[in-house]
Amino acid sequence: MDTNMDSDDSIQRIERDLRATLLPMLVTRDSLEDVNETTGNQFQQPDWQVAMWALAYSLIILVSVTGNVTVIWIILAHRRMRTVTNYFIVNLAFSDVSMATFNTLFNFVYALHNDWYFGLGYCRFQNFFPITAMFSSIYSMAAIAVDRYMAIIHPLKPRLSSTSTKVVIAVIWIVAVLLAFPQCYYSVTRFYYPRTVCMVDWPDNYGGTHQLSYQFAVILLIYLLPLLVMLVTYSLVGQTLWGSKIPGEASDHYHSQITAKRKVAKMMVVVVVTFALCWLPYHIYFILGSINRDIYKQQYIQQVYLSIFWFAMSSTMYNPIIYCCLNQRFRAGFRHAFSWCPFIKMSEEDKMELQHTHTFRVTMTQSLRKTNARSPIHAINADDAN
Repeated sequence: MDTNMDSDDSIQRIERDLRATLLPMLVTRDSLEDVNETTGNQFQQPDWQVAMWALAYSLIILVSVTGNVTVIWIILAHRRMRTVTNYFIVNLAFSDVSMATFNTLFNFVYALHNDWYFGLGYCRFQNFFPITAMFSSIYSMAAIAVDRYMAIIHPLKPRLSSTSTKVVIAVIWIVAVLLAFPQCYYSVTRFYYPRTVCMVDWPDNYGGTHQLSYQFAVILLIYLLPLLVMLVTYSLVGQTLWGSKIPGEASDHYHSQITAKRKVAKMMVVVVVTFALCWLPYHIYFILGSINRDIYKQQYIQQVYLSIFWFAMSSTMYNPIIYCCLNQRFRAGFRHAFSWCPFIKMSEEDKMELQHTHTFRVTMTQSLRKTNARSPIHAINADDAN
């Protein structure tokens, strides 16, 4: 009788602990051999399936690291590219490459084997860093949206300086670290023969007030709130850039700069939408798991999690592709970076895009001053358009 009660208590404790990990695991009464042993690995996959998943996750790491490091180099190595918007893009690229390097591989191995091989220190780090990097990424995008809003809607107001931009980036990282700290503080590793799990051991257990409050606060702060800010700012920017008629008397340079600003706005909207779509299934997965914890015990859940996690992590590799496809200067930068490839040629126009800085500011003529009453778009700096 006592043995059965001990077994029941052990099962409940193990199920509670395993639900507190980020990964689904199957625990049943039949799999408990005694109070010192728990379930074996129920999620072993055939070798071909493991190879396919390994190839898919390796693609993320390769493309993300190569693309984002190249983006950082393009901006920092070329003076013309060092604008306020691009400094935030550097921070976004750094967050993405860090996520791909320090989180994707280790979480993939853990999801594949349901066995934590990397010790308590890295357990704390891998529960802490993804929230930090995601916060940095999405608030860099939000900062770009606000900067675009100020540049286009209020062009005569003071803009962020290079120093102020770096301060904003530092504040973003400080707040990100503070937000993610509970994940690090409560992270533990526990050994359940024959494997070890990495989990967040909340004070009132998984599904309690602390865990649910924190999880929903994180979703609000690193997903819903910044997306709302960007929705409002880009809506206003779009209304100004596309909804206002360009004065007929405006110079060709003025027209070209408005077109350039539209292209930058389109590019950043694509970046934001891509990020939102990639992370949406991930957040839905954990919301549903908080409501109905039994989904984590379904046999198919490992494949679901691997797919959702791949989709979320893939957000780290799309931005360089978007920049290259939608921005002429970044495209020139990529051609420069990979000019050693025999099939990639850098033209003279590409060199001019990266090396020559136009500081010309459109001078308002008498006729343009008259038409400004009909158009909210004012003086534009050439490098403002990226």
